[in-house]
Amino acid sequence: MNTLKQHISEAYLFIAIIYYWSLTSIAINWYAITLLIILGLLIITKNKILGMTIGIILILINFYLFLALASELFEFKTFNSNAKQLLGFGVLFLGLNLLFSTILLYKYAKAPSIKRINILNKSDL
Repeated sequence: MNTLKQHISEAYLFIAIIYYWSLTSIAINWYAITLLIILGLLIITKNKILGMTIGIILILINFYLFLALASELFEFKTFNSNAKQLLGFGVLFLGLNLLFSTILLYKYAKAPSIKRINILNKSDL
């Protein structure tokens, strides 16, 4: 249970990528494969810079997608059941993406950085 709590944001993002891949109905989706490889590298290496970069990029993308959702909602002439469904699912999905992207950013921003020692420089010893 403790390891699931530690990797909840990565697990959610993995599920979101698989969900995106299933929506495209393409057997070989290079964007999804690339995203899965990058997420796998993050899980394996636990690189602070990579984790913070992914978190920031996902936050910015999701803010952009909130604007796209608002734009799509304004195209409805009346606020019918389709608009309600779009709003409910869109806000839920993008809100969860923002939440877990923020958790990912916070997790890697708080993580201690590894100091590398240069053996040739005696002041580091």
